[in-house]
Amino acid sequence: MTDVALFLHVLGALLFFSGAAIAGAASEAARRKTDVREIATLLGITRIGVVLVGAGGLLVFACGLWLVHLTHTGFGAAWVQAAIALFVVAAALGGVGGRKPRHARELAQADGDADEVRRLLDDPWSRMANYASTALVLAILALMVWQPT
Repeated sequence: MTDVALFLHVLGALLFFSGAAIAGAASEAARRKTDVREIATLLGITRIGVVLVGAGGLLVFACGLWLVHLTHTGFGAAWVQAAIALFVVAAALGGVGGRKPRHARELAQADGDADEVRRLLDDPWSRMANYASTALVLAILALMVWQPT
């Protein structure tokens, strides 16, 4: 069962990081466009990434907890507790950081005001939340690889 849990955990990590890469790349590309239709198209692609992040995140989290149980690592291990806490904070930051880009997508798809779409995409707090979420996810990856005691 440990092999199954590890396979699903790694699969979840691949889905999670692939989705983050898709969403991040499409979002950053949208920020560089001026045509509202191009922005709407690129931000529509981010939805695919968000679905992959959600599915991967659920799989990586559930199977990670399963692995901790199967390997008798224990939930008291500092690196496990840190990874769980960082995952929760990263997910919250990603959710907060995605609100304004989502509104920008909805506005762009409705052929809304280009200046308002630009303002939503360039929101510094949303960008900071997304970048912080990415940094925390990379920290989680480091914890998973090195598993410090």
